[in-house]
Amino acid sequence: MISPTLTNRKFILAQRPIGLPTRSDIQYKEEVVRPLSDGEILIKNYFLSLDPAIRGWMDEVKSYLPPIVVGEAMRGTTIGKVVESKNPEFGQGDLVMGLNGWEDYSISTGYVGPNKMGVIEDTYGLPWEYFLSVLGPTGLTAYFGLLDVAKPKAGETILVSAAAGAVGSIVGQIGKLKGCHVVGIAGSAEKCDWLKQTLGFDAAINYKNTTDLANAIHQACPKGVDIYFENVGGEFLDAALVNMNNFGRIAMCGLIANYNSTDPVPGPYNLWQIIVKSLTVKGFLIRDFVDKFPPAFGDISVWVNDGFIQHRDHVVDGLENAYDAFLMLFDGSNQGKLTVKISDQD
Repeated sequence: MISPTLTNRKFILAQRPIGLPTRSDIQYKEEVVRPLSDGEILIKNYFLSLDPAIRGWMDEVKSYLPPIVVGEAMRGTTIGKVVESKNPEFGQGDLVMGLNGWEDYSISTGYVGPNKMGVIEDTYGLPWEYFLSVLGPTGLTAYFGLLDVAKPKAGETILVSAAAGAVGSIVGQIGKLKGCHVVGIAGSAEKCDWLKQTLGFDAAINYKNTTDLANAIHQACPKGVDIYFENVGGEFLDAALVNMNNFGRIAMCGLIANYNSTDPVPGPYNLWQIIVKSLTVKGFLIRDFVDKFPPAFGDISVWVNDGFIQHRDHVVDGLENAYDAFLMLFDGSNQGKLTVKISDQD
């Protein structure tokens, strides 16, 4: 039985943001953890994942999950342990990953919308936080988005936007493992050097250092683009479309360029390329592949342990710093997969 005076630190959605979220929108509070009802579990959170999708959940718009309710905890994927259970599907001590809150302790039925919380049976000898990055939503998004959605063939050219980000960097490395020519788009010379020298990308484009992104892509992809892995949208998508080869595939993973827009977003203007080049454009979510998670975990863990996939975990220490860390997603100052360490492991 938990202490009746257990204090929970948390961030709540105080109001719906307009544009970039402010401290008036996301507010810190403390409260006593209430007793569990039948069917609920209490989770002590150790790590919190910060992802661009959270910004969309803050708006009152129809999406694949209901919006965060004003006054309730900000939502995010966490790794934690069940410290009390009144749900027969979960036992005390279970290590779990799922959508919970920006908080020390989360009370859950084991589901958020259609998504069931997963019990981590095997850590593959890797740190827990990896299940929020390379072995979690990040790595699984890259894995299924490239292999199941885009279906690369050896010798093809893959173009990745936000390539130095958590998902894009893994996409490129899996592409190289599959024998493809991989080109990344990133926002600094340092990131481009990292992609080429450390991760093995064949080329990298610094979009901040060009006034003609379409031509820069053409120069880096002289044989055209067979697969475009889209994380950004806007002018990036327009520039990629004019460089696609016939029967190319576009995996639509994210559109971060649009997430804080307060006005209608123009374009893209080159959608006609989808018709004249017989392109396939497909969006996806990793929940579409839940039944394939176990073999994916196995593949990725082998690649990580054998050094074939490298990744950056940008871990910010302390729940109290979650708001400032969240803003890093939108100015590009994070270096790899962004997580918050909430508590030391017991």
